[in-house]
Amino acid sequence: MTKTNEVLDSVAIRFAGDSGDGMQLTGTQFTDTAAILGNDLSTFPDFPAEIRAPQGTLAGVSGFQIHFGSVEINTPGDYCDVLVVMNAAALKANLRELKEGGIIIANIDGFDPKNLRLANIAPDQNPLENGSLSKYQVFTMDVTKITRAALANDSGLGVKEIDRSKNMFVLGFIYWMYNRNLDHSIKFLTEKFGKKPDILDANIKLLKAGYNYGETVETFTTRFTVEPAKMAPGTYRNIMGNQAAAIGLVAASEKSGLPIFYGSYPITPASDILHELSKYKHFGVRTYQAEDEIAAICSIIGASFGGHLGVTASSGPGIALKTEAMGLGFMLELPMVVIDVQRGGPSTGLPTKTEQSDLLQAYYGRNGEAPLPIVAACSPADCFDAAFQACKIAIEHMTPCFMLSDGFIANGAEPWMFPKSEDLPKITPPFITEFNADGKFLPYKRDEKLSRPWAVPGVKDLQHRIGGIEKQHETGNISYDPENHEFMVKLREEKVERIANYIPEQKLDSGNAKGKMLVVGWGSTYGAIRSACTKARAEGYDVSHAHIRYLRPFPKNLGEILNNYDMILMPEMNNGQLVKIIRDKYFVPAIPLNKIMGLPFTSHEIYDKIIELLKVEETVFASNGATK
Repeated sequence: MTKTNEVLDSVAIRFAGDSGDGMQLTGTQFTDTAAILGNDLSTFPDFPAEIRAPQGTLAGVSGFQIHFGSVEINTPGDYCDVLVVMNAAALKANLRELKEGGIIIANIDGFDPKNLRLANIAPDQNPLENGSLSKYQVFTMDVTKITRAALANDSGLGVKEIDRSKNMFVLGFIYWMYNRNLDHSIKFLTEKFGKKPDILDANIKLLKAGYNYGETVETFTTRFTVEPAKMAPGTYRNIMGNQAAAIGLVAASEKSGLPIFYGSYPITPASDILHELSKYKHFGVRTYQAEDEIAAICSIIGASFGGHLGVTASSGPGIALKTEAMGLGFMLELPMVVIDVQRGGPSTGLPTKTEQSDLLQAYYGRNGEAPLPIVAACSPADCFDAAFQACKIAIEHMTPCFMLSDGFIANGAEPWMFPKSEDLPKITPPFITEFNADGKFLPYKRDEKLSRPWAVPGVKDLQHRIGGIEKQHETGNISYDPENHEFMVKLREEKVERIANYIPEQKLDSGNAKGKMLVVGWGSTYGAIRSACTKARAEGYDVSHAHIRYLRPFPKNLGEILNNYDMILMPEMNNGQLVKIIRDKYFVPAIPLNKIMGLPFTSHEIYDKIIELLKVEETVFASNGATK
């Protein structure tokens, strides 16, 4: 039978199955291949919250969505075009994510009576047979049976080992479906299983079997092609947010001349930064896995005091444990970077689900008056720049600095163009090696930034007192004087506020400089807001978009920008945190749009709110008898 080929601008595919079905690996391999072929892309790994959920249950479903195309891709896709499911639970958990008319590829072995029961589906209500999927294109294949048959004779593997490889058959078939070659995945398998030839041969055989199945079976008559995207010239790699953050830290180390000391305690979804940094020992990176969160941050205080760049990372619960030590670092005025990869909370909350719920904790979560600068990443690749800028602020302004990420961008991936070293700004540590005041050393004598000098141990005649007790101005001596305390509190706050003089002014991501509506976002809502605003403007609506990276202090011109619009909409994956701060500081009636479901915004959710508000405004405008 003749196969036809259809060219598409973009496609969203969602792989879903049990945690042991290898859906994350399947998605990652397809993503890497798409990146190599030059597609723009965005991914959303959707991990189950339970480590060992019962096999076949809804709680154990693991998903991976990739949106790739020849056009600009800003989100993993509001809905997927293709849903690949390995069992009934995966279909039940993810069917709502599939577009009407979309393609379902189902492993029929995962829809037997046992799997139906585990997914809480009645035995006589098999969705593959009862007509409930009539509005979709459904294709079934017995992946388990085909996999076992392909390896039955000469693989040397047992049934369990063979079944673990069935994701490679699925990957091979999807490669055929979208005209992808197998070379990258074969290279990956060779590197991963080179010392286990039986497993290597089985996986490569199944990868090819899946591809050949698409070629030979008559059920599938259409293949799809997605051309490379038109992107700026340069060298690209596919990168996840935690990887980019780690490389940004290394880049800051190189540009500042400071070795990194990274002390952390494992916590989802921040642990991969530790794993990634451990690969960079040849850059002078020291990694330390502490016994707990408090030990981790205390270790970086010591490292920073000793002249290193001290960095730690955690998520919401761990940040709560670190707060007292952050206050100490603030009082000592040492350069430290604290990365918060946010997740659903409070308490243990939703460890594998995303949220932006730690902004107020970063703003106010320390005893006393202890303001810290805050930088937020907006995409996986942007984690590089955010980490680099957090280091630059911490070092040049002698203060702990927050970098906020979240589970969505930490585990998501997109193409990243390698920056050139010469294009990165130099970072200048304010080291001091001699007296700074008439033959003596004043450890808290300040420069135009209000930063104190950095005197590391071992420098002759620069020994000085440190600690968490209030300090006398300039000398650093212990002081209980009431006027001095108030002076120092305001001085330390002004030091943080002056950082605004050294960061870029706020720019619009898109839209007019003045108009009806400004959509203001921060962090990982960037892609969804950008897509929503682009669509609304294409339909003639007057809407602009500003995305804030520097959350404390704000860029100096932010207030001026906010006052140029009739209406301000602020989408956040929390119960309204930045909107409270913006209202308090700028006295603008910002409108919140909140989502607290452990899932990122879709662009349609934001687009619908934009249209709703603008139409209400038009109705009010018309009812008042005004004319445009």
